[in-house]
Amino acid sequence: MEKNLTDELFFIIMKFLREEKYEESLHNLEKEWGMFFNWKHFEDLVVAGNWDEVESYLSAFTKVDENRYSMKMFFDIKKQKYLEALDRHDRHGALDILTKDLKVFESYNEEIFKEITNLITLQNFRENNKLAGYSDTNSARGIVLGELKKLAVMNPSIRQKMEFPNIETSRLRTLLNQSLNWQHSQCPDPRRTPDVKTLLEDHLCRKDPLPQPSSSTQRTTTNGPFKPIPVPHPIPLPTSENHPTVSAGGSGFGPLANPAAVSKHPGDSDVVLRPKLQSLPQRTVLLRSDSRKSMNAVVSSVDEVPRHVGRILVHGSIPTCLDFHPLKQTLLLVGTYVGEIILWEVCTREKIASREFQLWHGDFCSMPLKTTLMKDPTIIVKCVRWSPDGTLFGVAYSKHLIQLYTYPGGSDIRHHLEIDAHVGDVNDIAFCSPSKQLCVISCGDDKTIKVWDVATGANLYTFEGHAAPVYSVCPHYKDNVHFLFSTSTDGTIKAWLFDQEGARVDYVVPGRACSTMKYSSDGK
Repeated sequence: MEKNLTDELFFIIMKFLREEKYEESLHNLEKEWGMFFNWKHFEDLVVAGNWDEVESYLSAFTKVDENRYSMKMFFDIKKQKYLEALDRHDRHGALDILTKDLKVFESYNEEIFKEITNLITLQNFRENNKLAGYSDTNSARGIVLGELKKLAVMNPSIRQKMEFPNIETSRLRTLLNQSLNWQHSQCPDPRRTPDVKTLLEDHLCRKDPLPQPSSSTQRTTTNGPFKPIPVPHPIPLPTSENHPTVSAGGSGFGPLANPAAVSKHPGDSDVVLRPKLQSLPQRTVLLRSDSRKSMNAVVSSVDEVPRHVGRILVHGSIPTCLDFHPLKQTLLLVGTYVGEIILWEVCTREKIASREFQLWHGDFCSMPLKTTLMKDPTIIVKCVRWSPDGTLFGVAYSKHLIQLYTYPGGSDIRHHLEIDAHVGDVNDIAFCSPSKQLCVISCGDDKTIKVWDVATGANLYTFEGHAAPVYSVCPHYKDNVHFLFSTSTDGTIKAWLFDQEGARVDYVVPGRACSTMKYSSDGK
């Protein structure tokens, strides 16, 4: 049996156990199978404060060091368990939790572990300023539960296992009934009223002493255990109404065949076990322009704006940014809400490669970054950008970092550089070559713009002068002069040369609205 059918069989068995109220067996199967994370059961365990079972259930799906979301989930659970022991004045139990459960986190963040250790010396841990708002146990569990839900939805080991498929009531019994009907239809001498005594072996009728029914007579009675054997119907092929494609291809993509004859690709169909975050779309919609116009044509009027859907690419999470390859213009790089990057071949809707966020050199990252990720491991891709020749691309994240990848071609994506660039979000990046050497420019919430050597990661320039977080950067050159525009969230636009002389232009946008600057493809 193929894996997807095996998985469906497990879901059907779980549905049966739920209908028959075998709750303990159901949850044991969830843990042993590891393909469905029952959030309602997990929530009940947290609200009841059954922390040992909470950890046991979570451990069936992920481990402490599997990713940063898992680490934070286990930390929050053990920390709450520790605080509740202190609140009960059970110092012996609290000390046991500290030395056996929380000790493992010391190597990841020594400062937080020391702070937690100091709580046991206080008469009341609420004397710690950060815990002064801790009211009662039930309220604290509710807060922890909210954080755990947020982390679970972002956790790549859990997020696609949180939804149970829609299965009709008594589906297992229906399948058994259909099987018995088929077995009965194969009997050499089928009885009018079948007598099924066991499911442990195939059904076979004994010879019926009564006259056999004609071929036009129904084999089962209305009071019998079987339903009439349904006449099989051909499975309808998908049409343009229920298939997420468009029958006519867009310019540059090539024409599409009839949607009914198009086979599905990995990015083409909706995934059942996928959480929906904030009711936002988890797909990239590409608009199709007039086939008579070039892909690079400049839009000169509203009537020329593309109005028809050319492709729909379905993601596992909310897309946040995208950039087409400068040379192979059917390659699309997409960043997502959960820190994942995905490379698509738009023509075939094939997901060529994907990478989930991870620190490449955790031992060398700054303490502010380590502390930030320990307190809140959620991370969002803010910007993806190809280099001018398409052999390199950069990824800007919502916490401090830029990561640069080399792209030789195909599905080959390789680590190149990791830069701890800004304090807070890195909002935008761009490539330029001001001194015949390729550089990457970054801007962030710390109100600065920085220029980095792509080969070494060295910081070449730091531009300061914005009074608000810098939202976007736009490098350009004209008459062999390289310069840079930047915009900030207070509506200020500044222009810079690649020197240390400060901004050359300072302009405030009417309405002080945040804006992004881009040059047209002809540079005019």
